[in-house]
Amino acid sequence: MALLIDGKAQARALRATVADAVRRLGTHQGLVPGLAVVLVGDDPASQVYVRRKGEHAREVGMRSFEHALPAATSQATLLERIARLNRDPEVHGILVQLPLPAHIDPEAIIHAIDPAKDVDGFHPLNVGALAVGGEGLAPCTPLGCIRLLESHLGELTGKHAVVLGRSRIVGRPLASLLLKKDCTVTVAHSRTPNPAKICRQGDILVAAVGQPGLVQGDWVKAGATVIDVGITRLGEGDSRRLVGDVDAACVSRVAGALTPVPGGVGPMTIACLLHNTLIAACRQHGLPEPDGATGPMAPRDGLPLTHPHG
Repeated sequence: MALLIDGKAQARALRATVADAVRRLGTHQGLVPGLAVVLVGDDPASQVYVRRKGEHAREVGMRSFEHALPAATSQATLLERIARLNRDPEVHGILVQLPLPAHIDPEAIIHAIDPAKDVDGFHPLNVGALAVGGEGLAPCTPLGCIRLLESHLGELTGKHAVVLGRSRIVGRPLASLLLKKDCTVTVAHSRTPNPAKICRQGDILVAAVGQPGLVQGDWVKAGATVIDVGITRLGEGDSRRLVGDVDAACVSRVAGALTPVPGGVGPMTIACLLHNTLIAACRQHGLPEPDGATGPMAPRDGLPLTHPHG
């Protein structure tokens, strides 16, 4: 049976690392990273996500700024709010919870966020930086996938990774991150002939298409590491349950390791959001990024500790 990769434990470890770095930033630099989350409307699932993000931000010592706006909020009003957050020196990361009401163009909103504060990693400048192997802020779910893979496999160099799905939120940026890790990457999607054959070639298989149980045991190479990004609610009332894109019962008899749903990729997404906020705060103040750092944080390259928007 496949080893289950515990996303909850990995997320706890990452949050602890972020919390330690936030404490050192406060002690040595007097800097407290701030995350602003904007919610438009009263979608219940979005409210839960926003509340959870705020709770986790405060738990690691960050400032959390939650902006709840009515569903009738105009696009112009939302753009004004984003412009204020772009200028606010206490805000280092901005996230606008999706989906937005139908009368608001999400592309216009994403483009309006300062790329330096775009902790979702959706701004075209961050997308472009990632595509060319640069240092832009990357989307949180793909980052979580990479961390889960490295927690199990260690070095990813030379692995053949198959990404099932080409969305701009997961599939495409994940392919770029895997290439940056020196993997050989194949992207399969809805127009790929015989996707099962392609998936069977992967040492790593990431399923991110939103089709419950699509990936069966005969889609998976023996011993492969399988990351299940899909999450769908099935059933009604008390019988409702969360399922992924992978038929876990079948795949667990073939794969070497598998992320569960729930408890796999999901917890890592919020933890990576906090990590992105920490990275954004350090970059905006000319400080070294904290990955692997254990000592005090000093100015980077002699840059003054000033905010670029201040």
